[in-house]
Amino acid sequence: MTAMLKGAGRWLDWAAITTSSVVLIGGVALGILPLNMTEVLGFVTGAISVWLTVKQNIWNWPIGIINNLFFVVLFLSSQLYADMGLQIVYIVLSVLGWYWWLHGGDHQGRMPVTHLKLPTLLVLGLLGTLSCWELTLFLQSVNDTAPFLDALTTVLSLVAQYLLTRKLLENWYVWIATDIIYIGLYAYKNLYLTSVLYFIFMVMCVVGWWGWRKTVAVKSQKRAEVSETARWVAETEGW
Repeated sequence: MTAMLKGAGRWLDWAAITTSSVVLIGGVALGILPLNMTEVLGFVTGAISVWLTVKQNIWNWPIGIINNLFFVVLFLSSQLYADMGLQIVYIVLSVLGWYWWLHGGDHQGRMPVTHLKLPTLLVLGLLGTLSCWELTLFLQSVNDTAPFLDALTTVLSLVAQYLLTRKLLENWYVWIATDIIYIGLYAYKNLYLTSVLYFIFMVMCVVGWWGWRKTVAVKSQKRAEVSETARWVAETEGW
């Protein structure tokens, strides 16, 4: 019964996503909605990619790459050069994430969700701070319209994407912080649909954090049960 309900839920999710996508794309194509088609395609593929990530579905990577390509075009036309370059880096990281998720686990199996280790956190924090400072100076030199925010969101996004490729739970914390900044930045840039998209991303990130957290908790409980069983067997044999 539980499996049937989950299956029905997945179909309902897909139905809602497909319907919304058709309405948006069709409305723009017919001239009913006064929106940029590239931004709409970025909206649709982005939402699908994040939803698949929340579900830990491997197809989030190819859909995400398509999304990156749409945003390269959009950000180039909006003079958000750091964000445009970020999409290219995303494509590279997505290829790596695609491979790692499939073969990064034990015996080259699927990679499980794990926690970020303190040494990695310290290294990423130091590199992120230095990169943000350097990138802000560079963007000021090329007359970027929002140099510090553009640099900050670029660095945070790279950190979050790396954590995601390694399937680390803490990627969701960084994405949530990044999305909050992006919501205001894109609204300031008059990219209102993209701003709405990042609000949706933020909500989905909260859902993703909750779902991945439960996955980690279940696996920890199973490991504890196996350990307890092994201890009991060892003690029994000792008798």
